[in-house]
Amino acid sequence: MTETVTQTDHERGAAPAPPPRGRHGRRTVLVASALVVVAAVAVVGALGLGGGGGQDDSSAPPRSGSTVPVTRATLTERTTVDGQLGYGTEIPLPVKSTGTVTWLPTEGRTVERGGTLLRVDDRPVVLLYGTLPMYRDLGLTTGTGQGTPGTRQDAGNEGDAQGTRDAQGRADGTSEAPAPSGSPAPADVGAGGTAGTGGARSTLRGMDVLQFESNLAALGYTGFTIDEEFTDVTARAVKRWQKSLGLPQTGTVGVGDIVYSAGKVRIGHAGVRLGSAVTEDVLTYTGTSRKVVVNASAAEDSWAVRGAAVTIGLPDGTSVKGEVASVGKKATDPEEGGGEGGSGAPTVPVTITVKDQKSVGRLESAPVTVEYVGRERADVLTVPVAALVALAEGGHGLETADGRFVAVKTGLFADGRVEVSGSAVREGMKVRIPE
Repeated sequence: MTETVTQTDHERGAAPAPPPRGRHGRRTVLVASALVVVAAVAVVGALGLGGGGGQDDSSAPPRSGSTVPVTRATLTERTTVDGQLGYGTEIPLPVKSTGTVTWLPTEGRTVERGGTLLRVDDRPVVLLYGTLPMYRDLGLTTGTGQGTPGTRQDAGNEGDAQGTRDAQGRADGTSEAPAPSGSPAPADVGAGGTAGTGGARSTLRGMDVLQFESNLAALGYTGFTIDEEFTDVTARAVKRWQKSLGLPQTGTVGVGDIVYSAGKVRIGHAGVRLGSAVTEDVLTYTGTSRKVVVNASAAEDSWAVRGAAVTIGLPDGTSVKGEVASVGKKATDPEEGGGEGGSGAPTVPVTITVKDQKSVGRLESAPVTVEYVGRERADVLTVPVAALVALAEGGHGLETADGRFVAVKTGLFADGRVEVSGSAVREGMKVRIPE
């Protein structure tokens, strides 16, 4: 008997006894089946297919994957559109000269105040700065006694009184006989203008005179008062200016001698050849600052507000700051052939200026991208987009660090993160990013 017990102990140490049959065998099968069910539940939870009522109290072990905190931040939606860097749309120069074009500048040349834009009949057409266009000749005028627009008559009652005094004799007892017919007018007629018919003097007046005199003084031709009156002192300064241009010193500026612009210009293309007559499109120009034009969708142009800041992406990968300067008020027609049946969308031109011109480098024309801010949500709870899981009952949820799933409401998506909200979500809470 003792030997039998010893042998049984030895057999137990050598190898495990076979599992008993009957009721104990069935219990082992049930336990194995339960383990399979638990594993299946864990897989369902990992796929985001559970979570009734926003929370799951399952005791399934947490899945692998990194955890991140729920943070509070400001989300900004950014959109990128295509644009074109250049100098803007070319505009025809308002040249009023008539005659034959005898000289043209090269395309791309910059012309500043006092510079020559072109020559007509070998006379220079000069650029000056201003907003009021040249619409009449500027110079000393001769009055007719009737008065003309833009002039001041110094005759009238004052002249009649002077004539009475002349007829009655001067205060010193002498008399002054009127000049005989055909005699030349007195040389000194004062600063008011020139002697006119019947002794009337007239002075050209107007805002165009003020604008011209301001330019004349800026070019260094001074000695007169900058005001709205064109006097003989102004005429003398004009003669000095005309001499520097190689023109006859008449003291009068013709309507075709000047073109006004808001500042210096960059010459565009010529619409005529040398030897041709001057036409309305004889020469085009642009500003000298590079800018970007975007043909923005008319249905999505709410970002295009004057003064709005944007970021311009250059072809070399660098970016510069820009600002919306103007937005077109007329949308273009859909492009013909822009898809099946011509499905092109209407667009409006948006002009963007670049304050730091040096940041653009030497580029004069190039395709660029423009990034603008669309929507923005400040001080909201956010998580990485990758942390979202789809729930079986619909919507989105987050998996907590301990394996629970909570339902959340999503808001703005931006910069790889998403706005989340819900009763079970709080700042600093750890959530899992599935692998």
